[in-house]
Amino acid sequence: MLTPQEKLQLEEKVVAMLKTVFDPEIPVDIYSLGLVYGIDIDDDANLKIDMTLTAPNCPAADFIIDDARIKLESIEGIKSVDIRLVFEPVWDKDMMSDEAKLDLGFM
Repeated sequence: MLTPQEKLQLEEKVVAMLKTVFDPEIPVDIYSLGLVYGIDIDDDANLKIDMTLTAPNCPAADFIIDDARIKLESIEGIKSVDIRLVFEPVWDKDMMSDEAKLDLGFM
């Protein structure tokens, strides 16, 4: 069973790893784009991610999800990875970090 401190450390590693996953069409990572809606690590180190895409018909969807899964599964201490693709709420550019908005010229 994970302590709260261990969960926090794993969550920090998850966020750092998500920042290495990019939509091939956008030069900003999926975390900074605001595509990750939820990160949940249970007491047994099973990771659940709720995420969306910039558009429901995103041609790179499979690539992005596979890339995220492979990278997240490589984190030492994570037992399993479940990535759930959700479309509620609908993503829009206001969900991006200020840094991402700056990088893409929205500010």
